[in-house]
Amino acid sequence: MGLNEWAYSTSESLLADPLPRRWAHSLGVAKRARWLSPILGDDAELLEAAAVLHDIGYSPSIATTGFHPLDGARFLRDQEGADGRVVNLVAHHSCALLEAEERGIRYELESEFELERPALVDALVFCDMTTTPDGVPTTPAERVGEIVQRYGPDTIVGRFIQRAAPEIYAAADRVESRLAAAAAGHQPM
Repeated sequence: MGLNEWAYSTSESLLADPLPRRWAHSLGVAKRARWLSPILGDDAELLEAAAVLHDIGYSPSIATTGFHPLDGARFLRDQEGADGRVVNLVAHHSCALLEAEERGIRYELESEFELERPALVDALVFCDMTTTPDGVPTTPAERVGEIVQRYGPDTIVGRFIQRAAPEIYAAADRVESRLAAAAAGHQPM
């Protein structure tokens, strides 16, 4: 079984029944990752796998800490023996270190999982933060606003996403610049 076939199957088995909206979001994020393939080169498959798996830590069957990047990455590493780069992308997706800091577990996340190349981290941030909870494309500003509204501005997630917003916007800008350069005939990242 190839990386993406395994990733889709694993994500579906953990999210589709208990969390169908989260599954739809994950499929939308993976679709955005495929859309970025012109700038990803040899990392296109890796990013798509991480994209479809990024939210598996919400699954009731594996959620242990209540912090989905950490729960998902630990499951992938410990139970699935997944590719380390996929695991690291899941662990650190969408400015997870900032949310871990809000939760008082930044050291745990940092010490267990390495950061991937900045260009791949940016690409996954872009994919996640340009996809609605229902899997439809959106803008980073609309996505951040939706998260603040859904969770509330004074919750852990609300505070984290407001702190992360400048980095989310900057990551999206960097990805869009790479897409524009690729369209103009420059090489992938």
